[in-house]
Amino acid sequence: MLMSYWYSEKKREHYYKEAKRRGYRARSAFKLLQIQKKFRIIKAGDLVLDLGAAPGSWSEVAKGFVEEKGRVIGVDIAPIKPLKDVIFLSGDVTKSETVELIRKQMKEEFADVIISDMSPDITGNYSVDHARSVWLCEHSLKVAKILLKSGGHLICKLFEGEDAGNFIEKTKQSFHTVKRFSPKASRKSSSEIYIIAKSFKNKN
Repeated sequence: MLMSYWYSEKKREHYYKEAKRRGYRARSAFKLLQIQKKFRIIKAGDLVLDLGAAPGSWSEVAKGFVEEKGRVIGVDIAPIKPLKDVIFLSGDVTKSETVELIRKQMKEEFADVIISDMSPDITGNYSVDHARSVWLCEHSLKVAKILLKSGGHLICKLFEGEDAGNFIEKTKQSFHTVKRFSPKASRKSSSEIYIIAKSFKNKN
């Protein structure tokens, strides 16, 4: 137990220091970098929507991949420090008015990729935290059904638990390929996984 804790803290410190060295806003940047390395989700020229974007580390990583011709729109209820060439919107992504705000910012386009590193406020009660995590993922999927283009991709963080399988099965109804992935940058003791949903099925 002590060894596991020591390893987790050492790894956390490594990514924290590396984030500082490379100028990222948070260590979570490495999770998206590792997802991208394996799945090649984001490409140059894409329009990427970042749900629950604060403090902005996933948005800055995404902007690097979409390059100058691409766009990144981040949304969060918490304030986010401005980032060059990234649009940040203030709003709760579980609310319909926020989805409408995003739609207006996107104009007539649909997103190529939707990414979400959203996490509930941790209570310490695993069942409650898991249920809230699933609830956030459900809203990410709901946003994808409205704002994601056919053939687009979705990434969302999910805490493992009894309802994880049901959410994954539901996601499979809307995407051709759905996989679980645990980035090395996640803490060893963490129950978080990332759902990688590729190729959104045609809207009908």
